[in-house]
Formats: sequence, structure tokens, C-alpha cells
Amino acid sequence: MGLVVQKYGGSSVADAEGIKRVAKRIVDAKKNGHQVVVVVSAMGDTTDELIDLAEQVSPIPAGREFDMLLTAGERISMALLAMAIKNLGHEAQSFTGSQAGVITDSVHNKARIIDVTPGRIRTALDEGNIAIVAGFQGVSQDKKDITTLGRGGSDTTAVALAAALDAEVCEIYTDVDGVFTADPRVVKKAKKIDWISFEDMLELAASGSKVLLHRCVEYARRYNIPIHVRSSFSGLQGTWVSNEPQGAQKVEQAIISGVAHDTSEAKITVVGVPDKPGEAAAIFRAVADAEINIDMIVQNVSAASTGLTDISFTLPKAEGRKAIDALEKAKGAIGFDSLRYDDQIGKISLVGAGMKTNPGVTADFFKALSDAGVNIELISTSEIRISVVTRADDVNEAVRAVHSAFGLDSDSDEAVVYGGTGR
Repeated sequence: MGLVVQKYGGSSVADAEGIKRVAKRIVDAKKNGHQVVVVVSAMGDTTDELIDLAEQVSPIPAGREFDMLLTAGERISMALLAMAIKNLGHEAQSFTGSQAGVITDSVHNKARIIDVTPGRIRTALDEGNIAIVAGFQGVSQDKKDITTLGRGGSDTTAVALAAALDAEVCEIYTDVDGVFTADPRVVKKAKKIDWISFEDMLELAASGSKVLLHRCVEYARRYNIPIHVRSSFSGLQGTWVSNEPQGAQKVEQAIISGVAHDTSEAKITVVGVPDKPGEAAAIFRAVADAEINIDMIVQNVSAASTGLTDISFTLPKAEGRKAIDALEKAKGAIGFDSLRYDDQIGKISLVGAGMKTNPGVTADFFKALSDAGVNIELISTSEIRISVVTRADDVNEAVRAVHSAFGLDSDSDEAVVYGGTGR
């Protein structure tokens, strides 16, 4: 038996009973002959509570101190889990991200991993211990400050450690039984997917599927680390995410892998942009200089009478104010008329590698939305994805309509969200 990295989300360790249940699962893996490294998130809603507390003290918390605060949640989880494992008669050692050798850049609140040097983890494993690592955190390479990795950081920590330790698999334990064809909170008849390729999972994650985050999947693809998404609340097999199907799961990939949605984005429209070379570059340079990632972009046809056009793009709601401020500062240089901001939008995406060889998928997608009475505001496509922006109020109905139209509804039991969040 080889080395296994297991990651447990906040809902899995939300209380003392959950921690004891997770400890038993970890010990069972150890008894089966595996070396076990565990990455753990903060308990339940601890991180959200710490964020709320910080905002009560300071409307704009300093990045360095904010990271120092947020990493406390994972440190609590790792210590309690190590205690629970020791109570079951096995040795466990807990490590912060910096002690585990997770080295990052210096960007607070959304740092990126640039190296992992897991010397202390290897020593703990060689001594026969179970290693418990606090997820979501690391230490900056230059200043040696504590950093946090942003949304999905514990998943990324787990995959990065799995790559550095040459693990057989990275098991991501959550509160659903795997990756489903849609969010089981929205589509009760969503099907569990037995195997999905890295490429399809990347598209689903980038389109709003919350069970795995984009950065985690990208890291796994880069280092070819198979991910097994499972529930910590059941003993069922989950979903394998890899280059090739695992074990007996030699199945032909489905035409459509799933339907994802995202209501965390906003739309900015830059009105009255001079239709000449360099204007779009100036707009997106201003946004990039503010360190804001954008998603979908649409430019209207220029009006012949005015020579002006409109450019719309989507971005995270949390970055909306910063983007507006950056564009307002650049207004004189760019020469646009005004800005419009809309945060009542949602994105629906259809994902599947089989789209490339199956005519009619796009037509069926738009017909399903039309039959549901859903109006489309923006459209974006890739080889294996079609995404549209609609009104936020229409998202759930649109997801259910598209899911049914492509025959993805399950005939069996409804999907279960054990912890209530789908993550």
C-alpha cells in the first residue's frame, strides 16, 4: 500500500462528533497499510465567523493580520483531529502550512503555492505517524509571513502535498458522494459521475461547480495526481478525476458531463467606447493592473453614426467596486462615456468533451432555455463548454431545464447533501 493524502472540508469536521468520525476513517486507512497525510479545513463556519469578526473591528483589515487571523481556524481543526486520532491508539502529528513546507508568493488573502518542501512530513511518516496539515495556508518565500490561499485553498494544499510526496491518490472528502451532473441542491435528480477527465472537471470548476475548485484541479492535472472525491458521511465510492478512468471504470466518456452554474459574478458594461485600436487593451489593462480576473467578454457592433461601441465583461462580485474605481481613474485616457454595474446575474454552463463530435448540442441548449422562458444576455464558448449569462432569478430554473433536456436526470434515489452545503 502506498501513500494517500486525504482532505476533509469544514462540514466534515464541523463538531466534535464529526472530528471523531473523521479520525476513525483516517485510522482505518492507516490499518489498511497506507501512509496517511491529512489536510483539514476549519470547523464548519469558523472562517466566515472570523471574517465577520474582523470586519466588525476594521472595515478594511490589513492583509497580513487578516491572514494571521484566518489561519487560526485550520490550526484548531488539525490539533483536535490529532487528539482524536491519538485517542484511538495511533500516533498523529499536526503541522501548520509553514511547518509542512507550503511556500507561497507574497500576495495576502489569495497567495499561490510556488513550492512544497515536505521534509517534516516525510520524517513524521517515516516514524510511523499520521501527519495532519492545516489547509488553506502557507508561508511567503521572501518575507516569511503567514499567507492564505483564498477560496478552495485546502483542496489546493492537499493536491500540492500529494504531488510533492508522490502520493498514489488525493482523496477529497466532502458532504456529497462525489461530482454530480449538476448541483444536487438545485437538481434533486442529479446523477453521480463515476469518472471525469481533468479537462471536463476544469471547465465545470471554472463555471461554478463548487465541489472542486479550479486551482486544485489544474494542479492535479499538471502533476497527474488522481483525485477521488468522496463523502466523509458515507462509505460509497465517489468520483475519480484523472487523465484516464481508474481501475474497472473503463467507460466511454459521456457527451455531456454536467451543468454548472454560478451566481457569484457581476457584469460591468463600458458604454460609449471609441471603436479604434487600443481601446479594449486600455480597458482591460486598467482592470488587470487592479489584479482582477475577468471571465466572459462581449463587444457590441459599433454604431456607424457615432463610431462608438459598448464592451461588457463579467467578474467576481467581490471585485466589482475595485474594478469600477480602476476604470473611473482611467476614463480620461480611454474616453468612454459611462459605466453600468449589474450584480443580479447568473451564469449557466453546459460541459462535455463529446460536444466536439455531436452536432446540435448548441441548438438543444438554447431551445431548453427558450422553452423555460430564460432570456440570454451574454454567450461564451470553448471546445467543450457553452456558457450564458441570464438574470440571477432565472438560474435555478435554467439549470433544471437544461439538465432534463440532455437526459441527465437520474431515475434512482435523489442526490444527498449530507452537510447542507454541497461542499
